[in-house]
Amino acid sequence: MSTVVLDNVTKIYPGGYLAVDRMNLRAEEGELLVLLGPSGCGKSTLLRMIAGLEEITSGDLWLGGELANHLAPRDRDVAMVFQNGALYPHRSVRGNLSFPLEIAKADPALVKERVTELSRALHIEETLDRRPGTLSGGQRQRVAMGRAIVRQPSLFLMDEPLSNLDAGMRTELRMEISSLVRALGVTTIYVTHDQVEALTLADRIAIMNRGVLQDIGTPAQVYNDPATAFTAAFLSSQQLNLLAATVRTPQNQFILLDFGPHQITMPWTDPRAYAVSQHTGSQIIVGIRPDGLVPVPEKTEGPTFFGRVRTLEYHGHEWLAYLEAGIPAVVVPEPPDRRRGHVNGGQSGMNGKARSMMRRLLNGGSAEDDHEDEQPQASGTHRRADLIVRLGNRPVWRAGDHGRVAVDISRLMLFTQNGSRIDPPRR
Repeated sequence: MSTVVLDNVTKIYPGGYLAVDRMNLRAEEGELLVLLGPSGCGKSTLLRMIAGLEEITSGDLWLGGELANHLAPRDRDVAMVFQNGALYPHRSVRGNLSFPLEIAKADPALVKERVTELSRALHIEETLDRRPGTLSGGQRQRVAMGRAIVRQPSLFLMDEPLSNLDAGMRTELRMEISSLVRALGVTTIYVTHDQVEALTLADRIAIMNRGVLQDIGTPAQVYNDPATAFTAAFLSSQQLNLLAATVRTPQNQFILLDFGPHQITMPWTDPRAYAVSQHTGSQIIVGIRPDGLVPVPEKTEGPTFFGRVRTLEYHGHEWLAYLEAGIPAVVVPEPPDRRRGHVNGGQSGMNGKARSMMRRLLNGGSAEDDHEDEQPQASGTHRRADLIVRLGNRPVWRAGDHGRVAVDISRLMLFTQNGSRIDPPRR
């Protein structure tokens, strides 16, 4: 087994493209650490630097306590599983599985025994004499996993190994990967953009965006107490409600979150109350997951939102309602994009007027509304906000109805305007 430590690791490609920015990360012995983030966030680049397939621009990589920046890939005792399997098409399944041991000049009897045992564990024993081209996608990925496992490395690196499979096969292989890796006790770093894979597989999740580490913790920690608004939004199966609220403290009796047409009070007994009060008079970002809003009768007391049901969506196992409540919705705050040459939000190279025009078009305006350039909007807000509410498998509303939802104060996620979590004071 091996620990992996990245100390201030940065990767800059020729031309100045910053792919990974001052990454500090540690994978413990035997841990399954998942790197999660959107496409292009730098997670695969990070994996390739650990494998030795990409050079590190600056910073240090330590494998098992040894500085590994300049170690050749073959000297790192690392096995990697790629998205497409990367099998040898001219060799049989048996030949693919045995190849790493043959290169290591292992005893033929040991090779045969280990390949047979591994093929049974991966449920591919009936395919041993077939070529990769005749296998299904799931079978090919099992062979790729077997080839990585067979030589018993000290570190597994898996780069989105399930992304090319259908949903049913992904679920099946996800369970197999989890059980195999934990049975072997080998340190594993697993890259994915799928939040379900991350939450179900990981001992810990490291969330990246634009080459920057956003959050790290156990699945429960990053889901229930995200460090940034980006983490909260990325880990939501449905779109997260991110709302702008102004903090007020009327006569210091309680904390008032002012959403415009709606207000919610937070008692001073809430452990976050003092930290929130430091933003009195300023806007903060409030995150609410769709299941944190519960439909209630019109005359219900307590913290509630109300509005008109604009539309309903059927998702098979549940309905979602979109409630027009008149609350400004906030675009997910992201770290500054320091990556030269990168298309920043689809607007790289635009001047200020072009960006303003694009914003108006996206928000339902017209390109001729030039007078709006003189009236800057609050940063990161939309003109229309819909509250997304989970209704279960039987909708209680119809489109056009007026609805009210109760708000669970304890489930509100509170962030500063730059997207950082508002933390209660430490004792």
